[in-house]
Amino acid sequence: MAQKFKPLSLVGAGYLLSIGVKTAEYYGMRKKLSYFSSQILEMKVVMSSLQKTESEFARLLSFKSKKKILEKADVSSNLGSLDIELLKRQIDETIQSVAEIREYIKEEKGLYLSTPAGWPVKGSVSSRFGTRVHPITGESTFHSGIDISTPGGTMVRATADGIVSFSNWHNDSGYIVALEHGHGFRTVYAHNKLNYVKVGQRVRRGDVLSLSGSTGSSTGPHVHYEIRKDGSDIDPTQQYG
Repeated sequence: MAQKFKPLSLVGAGYLLSIGVKTAEYYGMRKKLSYFSSQILEMKVVMSSLQKTESEFARLLSFKSKKKILEKADVSSNLGSLDIELLKRQIDETIQSVAEIREYIKEEKGLYLSTPAGWPVKGSVSSRFGTRVHPITGESTFHSGIDISTPGGTMVRATADGIVSFSNWHNDSGYIVALEHGHGFRTVYAHNKLNYVKVGQRVRRGDVLSLSGSTGSSTGPHVHYEIRKDGSDIDPTQQYG
């Protein structure tokens, strides 16, 4: 059966949609960080007021008598007349803002590190994602990832931080490594010559997982690479390539 191809218009539309989503996410982050920046600026104003008040109190306390303190006190200044209750509320708000900033950055960094980026090896795509004619059986089948042609023995690297959930032989896929990244992401690296990692092991983006090979049902050295998000297969070349 002939291989089915997506119309170029749909591929282009999908790519532009992907770029649009990423751009919207970027400007959304910029907007939040701008808000947090304004909160920090307000906090700096509060701290500056406190420091000036502290300096004024320290100056007055340096005098050795009540008479001198009262004579030298600058009653025309607002430094000694802070609204303590208002100040407490401002401090509470700024502390809350700092906590929100930390949590926001933590969540965004966790998502960034968990999102697959780049390819596990350098090479050319020998078989794309989607419906294809199987190179061995000749049947029309769904290809859940991409095949990256690369010399045998090439180091295969993790494309995101994660935990090894499988590292062993698996039927026609030969030796494979599967990683769980959190946020619904999973990646799979198949047809390896040798696996280096064990189940439960934590890895970071760029860590070596295995050596490429041609184990299982394969016509030559390559890496079969898959990305799944919330259980659905994703084309690595369009979304996260």
